[in-house]
Amino acid sequence: MGMDEVLCDMEEITLEFDEETLEAIDSKAFRDHRENREAAIRTLLDDYLKERSD
Repeated sequence: MGMDEVLCDMEEITLEFDEETLEAIDSKAFRDHRENREAAIRTLLDDYLKERSD
C-alpha cells in the first residue's frame, strides 16, 4: 500500500517539525530528491507507514 492510497481520503494535514528533523529532511531532499523537501517528506512518510503496516 503506497502513501497515495493511505492519504487519498485526507484533504489536508499539518505537520510540525523541530529543527533537527528539518535538517534531516533537507539532507535527504538534497541527497535523494534534487533539493525537493516535499518529495523527501513524502518518501519518509511512505517509509514510516510501510514499517507500521508490517
